[in-house]
Amino acid sequence: MPDVYQLMMDAELSKAFDVWSGYLNSRTGEDSGARTRLRDTLESARAAAAEGELAHARALVAEMYDEAHETGLRWAPARPTPEEADREARDYVKDELRNVFTVHRREELDTIGICLSVTRRSFRALPDLDAATRHDIAYICARAGMALDLAHATAARRELERLEALARRLGARP
Repeated sequence: MPDVYQLMMDAELSKAFDVWSGYLNSRTGEDSGARTRLRDTLESARAAAAEGELAHARALVAEMYDEAHETGLRWAPARPTPEEADREARDYVKDELRNVFTVHRREELDTIGICLSVTRRSFRALPDLDAATRHDIAYICARAGMALDLAHATAARRELERLEALARRLGARP
């Protein structure tokens, strides 16, 4: 099985490269000196990534976000929240997964994801859920989502079964 976590990390870095390239290739009228320094840092980050020094490349990208913030570049990309970074990386990596997983494997993961979404929505019809139950639902869904992100169908299915059992117990209907 391919290292899906590594694919996610690579996708996150690729997304950052694309975002920064788009920004630096646009004409914003902002501080040209700062933009030149950012362009040089981006090229260093790309070179580090090409040489397999991914930790160094990520550190350089982090420096770019910091420098843009410190110099007050209004149109520069903002550092994504962890949730945004994950969502963007997932979007990038799904194309790569098409190259490393069989159609059957992708369909299996997609089916689990759809079932998870439908089951989670079924809880919305239950207005009287206490905070602890809502927390349990969110926790199980997060674990299932993490398993899907790592393409671990067995773990994702197990979490889906836990969520479905909770739905049956509470009378939620998809």
